[in-house]
Amino acid sequence: MFNIWQLDAKSRGHQYVKDKTRKTASRPSVAEALAEAIFSGHYQPGDFVPKELALCEQFAINRSAVRSDLRQLVDVGIIERISGHGSKVREHAEWNILDPLVTEWMTRYASPNPQLQREILAFRLDVEPYVAMTAAKRATAKDLVALEEAFEGMGQHLRTAPASGEPGTKARLHSDFDVAFHAAIFKATHNIVWAQLSHILRPSIYLLVSMSNVSEADDPAESLERHRHLMESIRARQPREAFLAAQDVLGGTARALGIEPGESALGREFDWAKPAQHPTS
Repeated sequence: MFNIWQLDAKSRGHQYVKDKTRKTASRPSVAEALAEAIFSGHYQPGDFVPKELALCEQFAINRSAVRSDLRQLVDVGIIERISGHGSKVREHAEWNILDPLVTEWMTRYASPNPQLQREILAFRLDVEPYVAMTAAKRATAKDLVALEEAFEGMGQHLRTAPASGEPGTKARLHSDFDVAFHAAIFKATHNIVWAQLSHILRPSIYLLVSMSNVSEADDPAESLERHRHLMESIRARQPREAFLAAQDVLGGTARALGIEPGESALGREFDWAKPAQHPTS
């Protein structure tokens, strides 16, 4: 039987909450260990995870504790309990990937998953160009400062080697500022829903950003220039240019990940001949 505690820590993916202090558990977390095994690919949709009694024995905890932890995975749509058979991993489409717990697991443990990457990218392609367009109309001086600081951070960690010498530190810091750049655009819309959505989407954005930034398929300098064009379009209050620049940034992400980006539904339908309207509540 596969021991879900034997996963190599180096294969756990890019950690989004790097320095987050986690509560010391009074017992091993079956939910955490199973999440790691599922997101890292040891269990695929349709696979059954170990039965309750096996988990009780492996973790040296009682059945009630095991059931409580399995319930966490059931509640977020990752597994389903089938009477008389056990617990089966559900299809990716059934996972509540925007649930904070799921997104944290995904960014800490997920191995490259083309289907999830494609779904996240497709969503971003339909949302972020519109967000950038809105930010170009509403951004304040404070918003532009936040955007520029994030951009400068991206450039700094692109040009300089990490002082600590820790492998991956440079790419990780670059990714942190890259995510902050996109979050600043959401906030610059001055729409409370978009701003809150940036917090929900942040781990999913980080998942794509961190993987694309370490890809050999994308030139970091070209990526930085695409971000610069997006920032300058927002600064110059050019909604159309901001929309197209956001599409270009995401197109670069798609190329770096080897994903066919497709065409944004919003991009197909938006009529630039008409004056842009502010979103209504």
